[in-house]
Amino acid sequence: MNKSLFHRILIAVNGSQSSIHAAMYGIMMAKTYHLDLKVVYVVDTATIKQLTLSKFFASDEREAYEANLSSDGDRYLSYVNDLANTKGVTAELELRKGAVWSEIITVADDYKADLILLGGKDPSEAYQGSGAVRHNIVSASRSEIIASAHCSVLVVKQKDIEQLFKIS
Repeated sequence: MNKSLFHRILIAVNGSQSSIHAAMYGIMMAKTYHLDLKVVYVVDTATIKQLTLSKFFASDEREAYEANLSSDGDRYLSYVNDLANTKGVTAELELRKGAVWSEIITVADDYKADLILLGGKDPSEAYQGSGAVRHNIVSASRSEIIASAHCSVLVVKQKDIEQLFKIS
């Protein structure tokens, strides 16, 4: 009998289409290989703090922005949970606050994850203006996770993932 390489996978969701694709990929993996699944969304309070210190945000704006991001995180986690439920997969969900890369690493370590799934940049996503700033933050976090993780990391770039998810 072969021993499975993975038992527990962690999916990092940030609301981007590519992270939702990573979630679909992870849900299909969990269903196919009977894996435990955890999904985490991190409210990037570290970047919010830096923006406040640089006077980009006033303190009251900071609180409102953080609350909006927390609300978004709850919504994305709920959406991924609904996707998992459609495939008969149970997903553990967690909303965290802090620096994205360090929170993902901490959750993976605490969960004893064998694999972290991240969304890859979707070539159809154009990054201009403030979108370019968000892209840079996401790219930096992705790089830190890959470099610092204590388990394997898979960057999902499956082009036809939505069609595969529908038929799986």
